[in-house]
Amino acid sequence: MERFTICLINQKGGCGKSSTCFHLAGSFAAAGLSVLLVDADPQGSLSQGFFGPEVVEQLPLSETLAALFDESQFFSDPNSLIRETGFDSISIVPTNHHLGAFNMPSPENGGMLQFAIRDFLDEVDGFDVVLIDCPPNLYQCSWNTMIASDYVIIPVPPEDFGTQGLRAVHQCIDHARQLNPELRRLGHLVTRHDKRLLIHRSYEQRLREVYDQLVFETIIPEASAFKVSIACRQPVELYDRRSSAAESMRTLTTEVLDKIRMKLQRHVA
Repeated sequence: MERFTICLINQKGGCGKSSTCFHLAGSFAAAGLSVLLVDADPQGSLSQGFFGPEVVEQLPLSETLAALFDESQFFSDPNSLIRETGFDSISIVPTNHHLGAFNMPSPENGGMLQFAIRDFLDEVDGFDVVLIDCPPNLYQCSWNTMIASDYVIIPVPPEDFGTQGLRAVHQCIDHARQLNPELRRLGHLVTRHDKRLLIHRSYEQRLREVYDQLVFETIIPEASAFKVSIACRQPVELYDRRSSAAESMRTLTTEVLDKIRMKLQRHVA
């Protein structure tokens, strides 16, 4: 399978985009794949997951993803933005508050800036998987990632606030496909699920009724192991692979790879 790029997008905050990127990277790496993470959220949560807020907040613009959007930066070697995380087969392009100045609304009017991340990734090799974390809006950064990606995953917590705005997300994906016809939906991923709560089970059922096969079978539970491992700066697969949280991420990894293989087979056929 050739390199594939997945962006995780939803205009809702706190729905598990950064956490899923963080832990999915660990599971992909454990499966023998080389992973590049791209943190496209100016909040820098994914970057802080590996390096902590003190380190990430002090990074100069020239050492973050914002360098791709700043015309004053002389950018000759894209690999200089890629940092080792300390874990085998997991690297990251970090981000902090500097990116916020470039995350403007009406991204379709951004000219060549719309292709900044795509052009960057075209110059990078040596990775099997690229995972891109998006901010909780559909502005320039999210737009850029959709132009640069092969697939989209939409994390959705099973509650009212989490499912609001999904129609706008799908409209934005359809819009982005005008510039990137290869962009395909892998599906909605139910996150932060507590099976003890009737409201969570009801929203999950409703999501499956509305979107049918466009919902992952894998459900990511609300589990303390996710938060503890992030606090310890390690994806849960590498922190406690025997935990149910790690098992859920391995199941998700398998389902993601199976979905991609099926879409590639259909594309060839």
